[in-house]
Amino acid sequence: MVALMVCMGFASSSKIALAAGATGSHPWTKPVPTLQIFTFLFLMLGPFKVVGPFAKITEGAEPRLARSIAVRATLVSSLALVLAAILGQSTVSRYGIPLPDLALAGGLILFLVALRATLLQSAPSSAAGDEVAVPTLDMAITPLALPTIVTPYGVAAVIIFLALSPDLEAQLIIGVILLAIMLLNLIVMLLARYIQRLLGMFLQILGTVLGIVQVALGIRFIDHALKWLWSS
Repeated sequence: MVALMVCMGFASSSKIALAAGATGSHPWTKPVPTLQIFTFLFLMLGPFKVVGPFAKITEGAEPRLARSIAVRATLVSSLALVLAAILGQSTVSRYGIPLPDLALAGGLILFLVALRATLLQSAPSSAAGDEVAVPTLDMAITPLALPTIVTPYGVAAVIIFLALSPDLEAQLIIGVILLAIMLLNLIVMLLARYIQRLLGMFLQILGTVLGIVQVALGIRFIDHALKWLWSS
């Protein structure tokens, strides 16, 4: 079901994306390598930043409720990405929004969010005084699916990669990559309690490293967008 939604969504947006990517010339004329697309999207939408929030949200929840939250969050995230791809490409085409502007906006959001998250990791924790909310199924939508899994900069990256794709096959590859990442998110959420218990300290260190990587990715997006604008 999820796979069908993703493939149909990206197939229907392919013509719009190709039209948007074909207007004008830019320095990114070569197709973006699949491994690079996977790396970008994995860092922006992948499981490493999901396991912590999910474990906190489902703390004290019954296993059945935790599983239901994980499944619903995966379905909502997949549907949100399909809608973002269709609406995003349609907006780019209809209003003539230049892709360099979109790339610059996505880079700025990624840089600021990643920088804030990295700095907050070194701030003193006040968790002792925080009240733990009672877990409910509605938490699968907010704050888990949106904005924890489907981030604004992740949506911007999806739209950019789709617009740069040369054909329908490349569009479907991006859809498969996103489907794989969503399935990885689901698996990690289902195993979150065990992962937190066994790899808690490692995940904290990894989160810091990935935060720095995301700051660098934000700078790279901004740099490419500025070069793109300069050459246009």
